[in-house]
Amino acid sequence: MLHVVPAFSCIGEENAFAVLARAQALAAQGRDVINLGIGQPDMPTPAHVVEAGIKALRDGHHGYTPAVGIPPLREAVARDIHRRHGVEVSPDSVMIVPGGKVTMFMAILMFGAPGTEILYPDPGFPIYRSMIEFTGATPVPVPIREENGFAFSAAETLALITPKTRLLIVNSPANPTGGVTPRAEIDALVKGLAEHPDVAVLSDEIYGTMTYDGEAHHSLLKYDEIRDRLVYLDGASKTYAMTGWRLGWSVWPKPLYEAARKLAVNAHSCVNASTQWAGIAALDGPQDCVAEMVAEFDRRRAIVVDGLNALPGVSCIAPKGAFYAFPNISRTGWKAKALASALLEEAGVAVIGGPDFGVHGEGYIRLSYANSAENIRRALERMGTFLSERKPG
Repeated sequence: MLHVVPAFSCIGEENAFAVLARAQALAAQGRDVINLGIGQPDMPTPAHVVEAGIKALRDGHHGYTPAVGIPPLREAVARDIHRRHGVEVSPDSVMIVPGGKVTMFMAILMFGAPGTEILYPDPGFPIYRSMIEFTGATPVPVPIREENGFAFSAAETLALITPKTRLLIVNSPANPTGGVTPRAEIDALVKGLAEHPDVAVLSDEIYGTMTYDGEAHHSLLKYDEIRDRLVYLDGASKTYAMTGWRLGWSVWPKPLYEAARKLAVNAHSCVNASTQWAGIAALDGPQDCVAEMVAEFDRRRAIVVDGLNALPGVSCIAPKGAFYAFPNISRTGWKAKALASALLEEAGVAVIGGPDFGVHGEGYIRLSYANSAENIRRALERMGTFLSERKPG
């Protein structure tokens, strides 16, 4: 009998992929399924980015690259950070990785161990908790509350820090809620962290270009007082509709960079070369494609919020960022996961139950509006019919 080490029994998963697989299986049976579950832009990667990747292959970029990424891409990331956030970072602190999850994996591995604690947003991206439990550390959920507009509370977060805390994970704009934390709360968090100099911070800013209603994204990179313990996470998947290219990047404080480089060498060697050259074209090329995509998401956001608030027993505050809505379904009488399952199997609408994002997710479901306006309207109509005709249980 094979004996796998116990840590592997703790690994969770991102249930959006399980829902995607079930939706695809139903579609293969001839069912008409509208997928509002997966967080993937339905727009194609911009043409100039695709051409840059093709050109790289034609130009012979077929071999290994440095584990931390090719210098021109690391320089492009540093320029992008300066353009967007007004912050200077050295290309030597930038690491190119195959997607955003790798930065999470590295940071949590560095700080997670039995007897330690890691704070993470809840509801939040499910891989946070999964990786924390894999390391043997104790996951400590930071409640993300609807009454706060799904922004984190600095006071509530700081109150959860103990002598065992090694890492704090923050995410704004946020998955799954679409919440954007205002500057005042971020200022208060950073000020409070001065009392906890041994706590590192992982700032997941993968949705940083996607905010609405004049809401600004405030990067933690702007705070010099925590730069020596801050890991910044970003990438191309959402901003440039490059999910399948697997291109992420991170900025590391000097004491941690060499450890991250060694993890890259051991785990994946490097990001594929043509993707990296495509990334340069994305960052240094015209940004109107990003603005157009965000404007389209904003249009769909209005459709989603209005449609959800018209459903029986459903209420939804307007998300300020990302491309997710997190409606409150508690008045429908349904448990969230049961409702998500029934909507998929009976109504042909794929959504994700709130508990898949944490213990504070009950009473909510997540919808992605990274789908066409037409499909969103069709899905909302189906949901309205289902909730009017189908009772829980």
